[in-house]
Amino acid sequence: MRIVRGVNAAQLPPVALTIGNFDGLHLGHRAMLAELRLAAATRGLKTAVLTFEPHPRELFTPDTAPTRLTSLREKLELLAAEGIDYLIVQRFNRAFASCEPLTFRDDIVASKLNARFVLVGDDFRFGAKRAGDFALLSQSCSFEVASLPSVTLDGERVSSTAVRRALADGDMARAAHLLGRPYSISGQVIDGDKLGRELGFPTANIRMRHNRPPMQGIYVVRAHGLEQPVQGVASLGVRPTVKGAGAAPVLEVHLFDFNRQIYRQHLHVDFLHKLRDEAKFAGLPELIAQISRDCEDARAWFVHEVCA
Repeated sequence: MRIVRGVNAAQLPPVALTIGNFDGLHLGHRAMLAELRLAAATRGLKTAVLTFEPHPRELFTPDTAPTRLTSLREKLELLAAEGIDYLIVQRFNRAFASCEPLTFRDDIVASKLNARFVLVGDDFRFGAKRAGDFALLSQSCSFEVASLPSVTLDGERVSSTAVRRALADGDMARAAHLLGRPYSISGQVIDGDKLGRELGFPTANIRMRHNRPPMQGIYVVRAHGLEQPVQGVASLGVRPTVKGAGAAPVLEVHLFDFNRQIYRQHLHVDFLHKLRDEAKFAGLPELIAQISRDCEDARAWFVHEVCA
């Protein structure tokens, strides 16, 4: 997959294009990309995705913007796995947001991105004040336009919002059902405060690039990026026992039966099951006892998974 930084840098062959934020790359997004690949193949086109950084709501309403399910790097990795030929990452700022719908359609989509087929969702809007809609898009003489209806599972529309709701509720199975895979966070292992090692439970501290995590708590996890997947337990949150109010969330992963330095390696952490919410303990002895119970519960979960 070739990554293009901004529509002005695009020099594309004729493409089948879709447009969106693709946060989380859930089953609805993947259905869209499968349809895009099919349309491209039948028309002799390359596939292209136009996405935005940051999320538009982070520009206009940063205090109420949704939590990101995926960092930009995670989104790129997921889109590359879908076999997309070109990914255009457009910086979303106020100048771009002010683009009139006809300018967006004719100058950007048709001309700069060389689109010959455009596939969008049934709720797609574009241009300044979201004034452009499917009807306006389909009036172009430069490209074909099609829309894909929403994907539903068990009567629920598959959406990034639905995934966030499942994660916030601690329903990791539901989130995985909507995503088509376990929810994950990936990042580089960085230096931490070494407290986990002092407590007898060394952890890999993962650098997160999210605006804020979509959930918090203690989780059963499986880490990828080493010689083979490694089971473990992870804490995602502010660590109230050892940090004061206002601490930034961190992701710490204790890998079972693993004792090797892995600083600067890139780990991909699948969140499989929520054990509990974060809690503040009276002191370190109580915290150590709870971590020990968390490890036992996580190991028991893996045994049950194998036997199920």
